[in-house]
Amino acid sequence: MPEKTITDERLLELLASEFTFEQGFGLLVAAYKQRLYWHIRRIVLSHEDADDALQNTFVKVYKGIVHFEGKSKLFTWMYRIATNEALSLVQKRNKYPTGSLDGNEAAALLRADPWFEGDETQLMLQNAIAGLPEKQRLVFHLRYYDEMPYEDMSVLLGTSVGALKASFHHAVKKIEQSIRIG
Repeated sequence: MPEKTITDERLLELLASEFTFEQGFGLLVAAYKQRLYWHIRRIVLSHEDADDALQNTFVKVYKGIVHFEGKSKLFTWMYRIATNEALSLVQKRNKYPTGSLDGNEAAALLRADPWFEGDETQLMLQNAIAGLPEKQRLVFHLRYYDEMPYEDMSVLLGTSVGALKASFHHAVKKIEQSIRIG
């Protein structure tokens, strides 16, 4: 969970007034920047791409917050934007020509990234995750790393809870198999 020194309700109050909008937006960025960065980073893998997608995310949040209707949680709404930005960047940069990297490409990308601090075990895990189909990879990230409830994922991805549980289960089995083989 993000460090909450301020509630989402208070953020939305600040953002609703032209006099406190900038203050509210600054607090929103401070509260959610790190969590959104790591969500994006797990999708795009590189620090530079994650920074680009995060910046694009906050630009869209800045422009679109006045249209936020509160039908979902504020974080779920921003997650949807961040996810779309990350996936758009991946497609634009052709890092995943067919929707996923193979293990060797993922390992090379991570080893070349000066911001990656993992060991060989972490590389094996990231390679296995990179080899998943796009939807399974995304569901795995949201559930495993972000501990997002299936109900929130359902809203974010527009998929039933049952289908998400099945995707996560299949992803875990494929990762286990990949690590055993690797």
